[in-house]
Amino acid sequence: MRNYSASQIWSLKEAIVLRKELSHRVIILGPALSEERSTIVEAGFIPTISTFEEAQEFSRLASNGAIPINFKVDTGMGRMGVPEREALHVFKEVSALPNIQVHSISTHLPVSNEAAEYTREQLERFGKIAGQLRAEVPGDFKAHVLQSAGTLAFNEKIFDIVRAGIMLYGISPLPEFQKLLRPVMTWKTRISLVRDMPKGSSISYGRTFITPRKMRIATLSAGYADGYPWHLSNRDAAVLVRGQRCALLGRVTMDLMMIDVSKIDNVQVGDEVVLMGCDGNEGISCAELAERARTIPWEIITRIGSRVRRIYL
Repeated sequence: MRNYSASQIWSLKEAIVLRKELSHRVIILGPALSEERSTIVEAGFIPTISTFEEAQEFSRLASNGAIPINFKVDTGMGRMGVPEREALHVFKEVSALPNIQVHSISTHLPVSNEAAEYTREQLERFGKIAGQLRAEVPGDFKAHVLQSAGTLAFNEKIFDIVRAGIMLYGISPLPEFQKLLRPVMTWKTRISLVRDMPKGSSISYGRTFITPRKMRIATLSAGYADGYPWHLSNRDAAVLVRGQRCALLGRVTMDLMMIDVSKIDNVQVGDEVVLMGCDGNEGISCAELAERARTIPWEIITRIGSRVRRIYL
């Protein structure tokens, strides 16, 4: 990927898995537990620092050479980072520690997909902070702020690095920018059983769906244990079979779910079913699933379970 400088992930566990496949720099965005810090140093990962005490511990552990760090400033997220009012003071202390090399400084935008005025003001504040830090402690460290929503909506404030997340899947967190992206992920399963059910048959737990007429019902090998949202139960959700929408019936169960295939000729066990993605001229987007499940697209894609086989093209 052009201009791809590093991977930014959340945890040490993810970093270890990623390192098996890629050799470039890995920034761990989440907080490091005390028992994880020595492994981070040994592996050469870049930890995110929110306190002087964390930096001290990494300085002590990195006795055989400098460890690069990501210095985080809290400018409004209230989750991680050195408080904005203390940033310059703490940064100078951290930079003076032995064996510490500042790789980057960062912050996080809480409302980049909702409140443009606040986000612009936050970006201005971080820009001033970055300027102060570079003036007081010269160094070749990078600054990064913009995640997917910020990159799309505020690209005039791109700084040095962007943290592209959901947009790498071709999904825009802002509907008005979706036309610029093309979804790259399709989620499929197969039909495991087809049955003709008489009128009055109950479908799934709770008997929340009773067949109003004779119906052909297909059972799919997918459920909430695979990450398909239980909250799509009885919410007019659909899947695609041969390019046609088929209604989800009753409750999603742990490993299986049922759909109406009455209008599709000669449905067979083993037929492919699209849970998310396109089939012919029809499509079911991540945004549609999220809206019907009353959640967000990020949750849909991050909950797809490990037993769902990945095929990379």
